[in-house]
Amino acid sequence: MPSVPVPYRVVRRCPETADSATLKLAPAGETLPPFVPGQFAMLCAFGIGEIPVSVAGLPVGEDALVHTVRTVGAVSDALYAMAPGATVGVRGPFGTGWDLGMAADRDVLVIAGGIGLAPLRPVVLDILGERERFGRLSVLIGARTPADLLYKLQTKVWSAAADVAVTVDRPAPGWSGSVGVVTRLLDRAVFRPANTVAYVCGPEPMIRATARQLVTRGVPARRIRVSLERNMRCGSAECGHCQLGPVLLCRDGPVIGWHRAEPLLTVPEL
Repeated sequence: MPSVPVPYRVVRRCPETADSATLKLAPAGETLPPFVPGQFAMLCAFGIGEIPVSVAGLPVGEDALVHTVRTVGAVSDALYAMAPGATVGVRGPFGTGWDLGMAADRDVLVIAGGIGLAPLRPVVLDILGERERFGRLSVLIGARTPADLLYKLQTKVWSAAADVAVTVDRPAPGWSGSVGVVTRLLDRAVFRPANTVAYVCGPEPMIRATARQLVTRGVPARRIRVSLERNMRCGSAECGHCQLGPVLLCRDGPVIGWHRAEPLLTVPEL
């Protein structure tokens, strides 16, 4: 994979919330190797810097990449503001995937908190595209407020072939849905714990609480896949910024099994 960013062009921009937008990027020349759901790219705003962003979509039959960017700093601010025609530098693919193969013939739980729905979106799309390969699909989504929910129209479409449940921490006028943390939605999800695979992404406290509750309910820890976030800079396991104990998340993650993640996340100094 290239160590120098490859130019990609923004071909579509879709605002999601007040501080997030989804960009579809197409090669402006050289094409990067194929990505899989769960992996990430280093996106570069030329003259400002680069940040890691997980793929939020891999359009079938295209070399395009889809990324959802939330404004949290100088680089993400610049990416968020880019209009169609702008050029983005892209390096990748980096990291591990969600491993959908382990979910074949099993029930699937997709559990997302906030922007964590973006890396999980390709999982849902792939399962819906091959619905007969999998058991029951439940998509559980949590956000701070209704205004912070991603992919509002798409999640309604998903509900035709999946059990989709949404909750918010702080309701707004007119909100009639669930209120509370996303783990509360597990009480209404229907799945066979011993024959279930769970994919979890969101803030770290949410990941810990969700994974522990799944284990308590009988889902094997090895079949709970979580995506962890650290300060990734090089993407090639050389700088050490993303180290979590013996794990370098840009190489060994960001997606790892809960049986590996749980002991690392219980040590305070990590």
